[in-house]
Amino acid sequence: MLAAACGEAIADAPVPNGPTHLRIRQTPSPFQQVSAGPVSTLIPDAWEPRLAGTYDDPRQGIVAGPGPGAWGLNRPPLEGLAAMWVDGTAVGVPSDYYYLAATGLALDAITGSELCRATQRFVVSDHLPAFAKGKPDSPGDYVAHGQGTCSVGRRPARWAYFVAAPGFGPVRELGIPTSSLYVVVAVMPASPRAPFLLNRLLTRTEFNGASVAEMIAAASPQAS
Repeated sequence: MLAAACGEAIADAPVPNGPTHLRIRQTPSPFQQVSAGPVSTLIPDAWEPRLAGTYDDPRQGIVAGPGPGAWGLNRPPLEGLAAMWVDGTAVGVPSDYYYLAATGLALDAITGSELCRATQRFVVSDHLPAFAKGKPDSPGDYVAHGQGTCSVGRRPARWAYFVAAPGFGPVRELGIPTSSLYVVVAVMPASPRAPFLLNRLLTRTEFNGASVAEMIAAASPQAS
């Protein structure tokens, strides 16, 4: 379950069977499109992207920020983005256990900090797994997104997140077939445009061609 946390997520070496390099495409807007394997996201032109995870780590994806140490030291950055997924086949635990990670440790780098707090949370899908006293036929999935505030070096910041444990729910039909957990966190200095920019970075992140916006829509009760 600790593999779900965002802290110390910068790669010093390629992940086994994972992407070995980043693909960067400039766009007419002040953003660049960055891809690593099946993960693709938008980041501001001034940010530096890197591979997420370490050599013996099942996390894969992208971390980015204004400098290479944006997500270091187990503290929230003033600005940056982490878009990661966990390869369930590399961890070897039942998929239901990722429900626990999605509802707890997955956002620990933000929510576990005394400098940050969540201001809004939207739980799109929440089905307690059978092993945790859920229904016997429970899909064991959890999908949520939200936002919050931080104080980083006495400077105010805003953050937004998306987390999903597909279980056997509708999100399992999208994204990466072997993924048991998705985590996207974006942080920016507080400003009137910060909510708009954070929402854009969050919802435009894609896993195997499926955007976060599409995953949220698929998990919505109105979609069933």
